[in-house]
This record gives sequence, structure tokens and C-alpha cells, in this order.
Amino acid sequence: MVYKTREKLIEVARQLFVHKGLENTTMNDIANASEKGRRTIYTYFKNKKEIYNAVLERESDDMVSALKQVADSNLEPELKLRKFLKIRLEQGTTIGSSFSAIKALFKFDIRRMERIRRMVHDKEYALLRSILAEGVQSGVFDDSKVELFSRFATRCIQGMDLCEIDSESAQYTPQIQSAFIDFITEGITNNTIIKNPNIQPFKLSQNEIT
Repeated sequence: MVYKTREKLIEVARQLFVHKGLENTTMNDIANASEKGRRTIYTYFKNKKEIYNAVLERESDDMVSALKQVADSNLEPELKLRKFLKIRLEQGTTIGSSFSAIKALFKFDIRRMERIRRMVHDKEYALLRSILAEGVQSGVFDDSKVELFSRFATRCIQGMDLCEIDSESAQYTPQIQSAFIDFITEGITNNTIIKNPNIQPFKLSQNEIT
């Protein structure tokens, strides 16, 4: 019951932010639209900023939910990595639609858009690192290259998100994505990698472990 009430308040606030704007939405507006008293709202949130942060958190969670399902699955590390990259790259080809709700939510406010983009990126990167750490632990991935490849893959994906895909180049997108997945996955597996002693071993930080 507590969870449902909190989620309802977040959803109501989100809709109000979309239609009225963040600055023009008051705690009274949220109370009236959710049919909850102000006292109930303040049980869950101290102020509008806390509700706003909760909306951001939920939006970013929704955007990485498919990736989280892959990371939490029982697939073997290599297959898990391939599926993770495939889904993420496919999301990138429709990045406009993925972020359309966010754009509406923040009325093209660049500062707020950047904040949620960073939240999404951080969550994606943490999920990717968990998959790679699992592969290192099982002996599938070479820990001397995983750190470098994880950062390289992330940078490449972000770059591809920004690419304009016209009708002529769209036909090559699946092949490019497949080649990229092969390059990353095969590059960090133990049977194809050349060890470089100058690269630090891949490890999760204590925060990522917990």
C-alpha cells in the first residue's frame, strides 16, 4: 500500500510536470490531482524537489529496464554481453523516441536533460561492468583488457547515439551493429586476446559490489 501510494504520487507529479511545467506545479496541485491530502504527500516527500528527483529516478530506471533484465539473467557471460550490446545499440537507433517523453517532461531544458542522460548512462555502465565482472570471475573474459574495452564500448555507443541515420545508411546499421558486438566480445575473450601487462586488471569498486 505504501509503495502504491508513493508510485501514484510520482506518476501524478510526472504528468503535471509535463502539462504545467516543473516551476508551475505546486504541492497543492499534486495533492489535488492525486486525491491525496498534503499531509499524505509530506509523509513521502519533504518538498517538490524530492518528488522531482523521484520522477527522474523512475524515468531513468524505465529507460534501462530491458538492459537490467539481461544483466540479471542466467545467460552465459558472453551471450549476456552480446544481448546487452544488441539491445543497447537498437535503443540508440530510435534514441529520439526513447527520449521524447523526457523532452516533453522537461520542455527541452538542456540542464535537466543532461542530468537524466547522465543518470541513464551511469546505470547502463554499472550494468555493463557487472556483466564483465561476471565474465572475468568465470574465466571467460580477460581481466587485462576488460577495463579498457568497457570504456571503449561505452564511448562508441554514445557516439553512435548521436549519429544521424538517413534512409541510405539505415540499411547498413544492422551489419555495423553486429560487427561492433563481435569486435567487443571477441576482443575481451580469453581465446582471442593478447595480454598487455601495462593495462590495469578490471575490478569492480566496493560501491559497485554493494
